[in-house]
Amino acid sequence: MKPMTRHLSLWFLLATLLLGWQSAMAREGLPDFTELVEEAAPGVVNISTSRTIERRDPFQGFGGQEIPEIFRHFFGDRFPMPPGGSGPGHREERQSLGSGFIISDDGYIMTNAHVVKDADEILVRLNDRRELEAELVGADERTDVAVLKVDASDLPTLRTGDSEQLEVGQWVAAIGSPFGFDHSVTAGIISAINRTLPRDAYVPFIQTDVAINPGNSGGPLFNLDGEVVGINSQIFTRSGGFMGLSFAIPINVAMDVADQLRDDGRVSRGWLGVMIQPVSRDLAESFGMESASGALIADLDPEGPAARDGLEAGDVILEVDGEEVDRSSTLPRLIGRIDPGEEVELTVMRDGREITERITIGDWPENETTASGSRSEPSAQARLGIAVDALSDDEREQLGVEAGVLVSDVDPRGAAAAAGIRPGDVIVGLDHRRVEGPEQLAEMVSSLPSDRAVPVRLYRDGRSMFVALRVGQE
Repeated sequence: MKPMTRHLSLWFLLATLLLGWQSAMAREGLPDFTELVEEAAPGVVNISTSRTIERRDPFQGFGGQEIPEIFRHFFGDRFPMPPGGSGPGHREERQSLGSGFIISDDGYIMTNAHVVKDADEILVRLNDRRELEAELVGADERTDVAVLKVDASDLPTLRTGDSEQLEVGQWVAAIGSPFGFDHSVTAGIISAINRTLPRDAYVPFIQTDVAINPGNSGGPLFNLDGEVVGINSQIFTRSGGFMGLSFAIPINVAMDVADQLRDDGRVSRGWLGVMIQPVSRDLAESFGMESASGALIADLDPEGPAARDGLEAGDVILEVDGEEVDRSSTLPRLIGRIDPGEEVELTVMRDGREITERITIGDWPENETTASGSRSEPSAQARLGIAVDALSDDEREQLGVEAGVLVSDVDPRGAAAAAGIRPGDVIVGLDHRRVEGPEQLAEMVSSLPSDRAVPVRLYRDGRSMFVALRVGQE
């Protein structure tokens, strides 16, 4: 063999050995879920529910009168008669599937509230193929947690971990029943923590890329120690299936809810009685803040704890008992975990300076109420690019405001349009001052600074909010 050929062969051999070694090392670094699954699978259950709904007979005519048989003849089988012949309608049974896991050996099971919502019958299938009828102990729709009870003992339970210790990038696994396939195992990593989703302000969701599909809901999310760290709850999808965005309820939140449901049958959580919005960069500047953080109070329930103990619309809550409110979505979680009746210390930005307020937290009411909004009559504010109308006494009463003006027109090139103000908005405050009427607003606008943004308080679609207004140079 020629020397050059020998050298090439040697290099090829070394490269092959190196690649094989790297491949083995990579395989060694990957987690092995076999022990986890073997230990945990017995504690995971399949949940099937059924409910009966009333279906109206499509041939039921106006005024509750049945359409004559002669007209049915022309439609053939496109509108079949319900079982049992003619009548006002018929009952139809709907079924759904989900997952859950056993949290105590005497038969308590945790799942999602949406899995068992409105169910007439709940059936739990264990890993050993036993099927047991379950009773709903309680459900909390705000956190999407439900607790069931089956009549059994010595059941295999799962160990719970500490979801506060989770870190982005760590491995996790899920066991559930996607599309009815019992005890399917999927794995991935934690993509983010403390995610806030629309309509779910009280849950700091764990985001993962674990494959979660319909039927996985309510099943456990495990860390590599085999501990449950979350309940798989939601997916973001356009297809109806897995797209790499899965969300789980942290187990610390879920267990707190489950304990209350077992003990009291309901969940009590802290309540401030405020409507909040994010603090934009311009709003932060208008409030004299160095950074855009905190939760801006856009409105208060006049009967709520915040109004009672001295908070005001326009306050920006920066801290709760020393814990930073880095964004508005953080506040509901911090307040929600405080027991009603406890006193907390809030750090608040008001009129450009930080103050401290002590608030006694209330209990979340069964029915929340919000403010409402409406309209009024003319005067032009050329500097802002808007036309405004006065509010009548009836309109002020309907809105629940003492004063304000209705925006009747907006110049799309003006400062108001740039701030997001639009026709139909009711301006009730400008630069920390109450707006009494069109003439007073004109005076206030004439003295607005052109070198900084100022806050405007609005009522829009029944809600109070703030926007930041920046008036340009004359």
